[in-house]
Order: sequence, then C-alpha cells, then structure tokens
Amino acid sequence: MLDLYKIMGVYHAFKFRQRMSDEKKNWTGNIQLGTKTDLNVVLNQLCKAFNSCPFFKHSGMIMRVVDGHIEGYVEMQPDLIGNLAFQVLHGGVAATLLDSIGGIVAMEHLYRRSTPETLPETIKQVTRLATVDMRVDYLAPGRGKYFIARAEVLRLGRKGCTMRMTMVNDEDKPIAAGIASYAY
Repeated sequence: MLDLYKIMGVYHAFKFRQRMSDEKKNWTGNIQLGTKTDLNVVLNQLCKAFNSCPFFKHSGMIMRVVDGHIEGYVEMQPDLIGNLAFQVLHGGVAATLLDSIGGIVAMEHLYRRSTPETLPETIKQVTRLATVDMRVDYLAPGRGKYFIARAEVLRLGRKGCTMRMTMVNDEDKPIAAGIASYAY
C-alpha cells in the first residue's frame, strides 16, 4: 500500500509541476523562442493569464487590449461596495485594480523593448515581476457604473520599473491615482 501512495504522490507532483509550467507559459504570453512574436498576441495572452486569476474572476475585474494597449476594467457590483451608506466602490478594489494594471503594463513594455536576442531574459523578467512599493491617492468617491484603469511607464530599468496608474469612472472622472515600483 505504501508503494501506491508513493506512486500517487509522484504522479500528483508531476501533474502539479506540469500545471505550473503551463501557468508560467500563460504568464509570459506563451511565447515560443526562435519565432517572430506578434505583440498583439502577447498582449492578449497576458490579459488572458490575468483574467484567469481566481480573485479577478471573483471580483469581476478584467484586463483587455484597447487600441494596442492594456487597460483594466471592473463594473460596479454590490459585492464591491465599501461604504453602504454612500454606495461607493471599496478602496481596496481600486488599489487592486491600480496595482494589477501597473504590473501588466510593465510586462507589456518589457515585451515592447525586447529583441529576439533579449527575449529569454525578458521572459524571466516578466515571470519574476513583483510589486515592491505602491502609493494610492483616492481623488473622489468611487461612484460609477464601471471603472477603467490605465498605466504609463515613468522609468523602465534593468532590474525594476516605476509606473503611474489612474482609474476613472464611466463619466471619465478621476477616482484614484497611484505610483508603484516593481522589481523583476
């Protein structure tokens, strides 16, 4: 019986490693080295990877490509209300959306500056990208039917980057802004 448990343990460990390898491919845009890479395919793969995250599914947040750039989107839902008296979006939802758009747009720009020779290193950077520090300023109560977040690069270095993120509501009114540093 012990041998069966060992065999099952090895099998499950193998399947877990295989699943993690597949997830790593999704997070890196599923790029094949040695082939010409279409940036739009990479951007859509990054969005697909983010959108498959259980928390994103739970909260209704999505990443999407609009006019060749990635933006974050979330519709107002009763589960996302942070102040029942005023019926406004929870600040944590705004911070999460800002952090996420900062990270994925950083990945986008790493791919944009990549060359066929630097692609293996770019894939490593994208895989390791993590938030180091973030500041969020809440500019107005989170009222709206939906919210859109966008990010821009302030600095893209060899080991990290600094991003500026903004979130607006359906009336294009600024709701929150942030600056974050990411390491890779």
